[in-house]
This record gives sequence, C-alpha cells and structure tokens, in this order.
Amino acid sequence: MGAAFLLTQLGTHCASKFAERVQAIGLTPPQVGILGLIARAPGQSQQSVATTLGLLPSRLVAFVDDLEDQGLVERVRSSKDRRNYALELTTAGKRKLAEIGRVGAEHEKDICGVLSESERAELIATLRRLANDQGLIAGVHPGFRSLNRARGAEAS
Repeated sequence: MGAAFLLTQLGTHCASKFAERVQAIGLTPPQVGILGLIARAPGQSQQSVATTLGLLPSRLVAFVDDLEDQGLVERVRSSKDRRNYALELTTAGKRKLAEIGRVGAEHEKDICGVLSESERAELIATLRRLANDQGLIAGVHPGFRSLNRARGAEAS
C-alpha cells in the first residue's frame, strides 16, 4: 500500500469518527467547519465565507439559516456595506465552539494516541507540507466543494 492510499484510508476513518462525535453534540461536520471559519475571522460576509469554502452562496445560506435557528450564529448588518450581512458567533456559538474544541482534542488523542509528542509534531509538519503543496486552504475541508452537488446535505 502506498502513502496516498493510507492517507485516504485513515482520512476516511477519521472523518467518519469525527462525524459521530460532533453528531453527539448536535452538529454536522460542515456546520463545525463553518463555525470555525466564522470564529477565525468574525464579521465576514456570507459571500466571503462561501468563496473561502468553495460553496455556492445559496448552499451556504441554508447552513447559516440552520446555525442561526440553533442560536449559534447571527447575521449583523455590515458596518462597511449596509447591503451585506456580517456573520458573527453568538454567545451560545462561542460556547459550542469550546465544546467542539474539547471533542476535537479527544478525537486527536484517540487517533494519534499511539504517537509520541515528537512523532505527532513531525506528522503534522509533514501533512501540512503535503497539504500546502496540493494548494489546500489551511483549516478548510475540501469536501465543502462536493456539497455543491449533494442534495439534502443540509439535513445530514
């Protein structure tokens, strides 16, 4: 087995396990990704978030509507352009993000627990280098682009 196959095998396994973990706290992986992106750069427009994720704006609206219904995100009129809305985490959204952080740390420990700290650091550096070489955006799952084709992805 080559490295690419092993990365795919492990990546698929990790994604499945992560989805199970976040489902237990009432979220889907795409919702987690959107919350994380908003947290890293609060006040972005929906258009900007959609562009960063590679999502059609209409697809993002459905995700943001759901997150807003859960009280995790709010749309605020942009102070720069009153025609646009800026996306912000609510207090509940910030609490949920902290919960996601705990879930993520548990996930990391379960997946990488067999590695020493130095091995983990080396693995992260190597994977970051490979991701950069492939033109991947740091912190953005490339699976968002496939949601443009998927039907019913908002409900999953």
